[in-house]
Amino acid sequence: MADDYPVRAGRHCVFLLHAHLVFVTRYRAQVFSDEHLRYLEQVMRDVCEQFECELVEFNGENNHVHLLVNYPPKVALSKLVNSLKGVSSRYLRRDFPEVRRYFWRGARLWSGSYFAGSIGGAPLSVLHQYIEQQNRPG
Repeated sequence: MADDYPVRAGRHCVFLLHAHLVFVTRYRAQVFSDEHLRYLEQVMRDVCEQFECELVEFNGENNHVHLLVNYPPKVALSKLVNSLKGVSSRYLRRDFPEVRRYFWRGARLWSGSYFAGSIGGAPLSVLHQYIEQQNRPG
């Protein structure tokens, strides 16, 4: 992945961090049209920029979305996720009144859980072998 994407540098570190995030609607309600998904992509792109992250890829279906996010090590992924879900839910409700029927008694749009997977780098087996083969001070 390092060949596909530039390594970033901070004050005290060099990094290349990507996360695959998946958010599912509450009760797997089939909420989203293509228009909703385009809107959500832009909202989530804006939220990522506020966190100094980049939304590299976005896609979804009527009841879930996938995001590929490049983020710096100073960002707590859980805080980014909470902001992405909260802001997108609030803005979608504001700008698309027809989705309010999925917010039963003011419930959230998104399920309380989410998937987050780290992306890129060598497979764990290769890293394990590399570390195991390092010379120990003797």
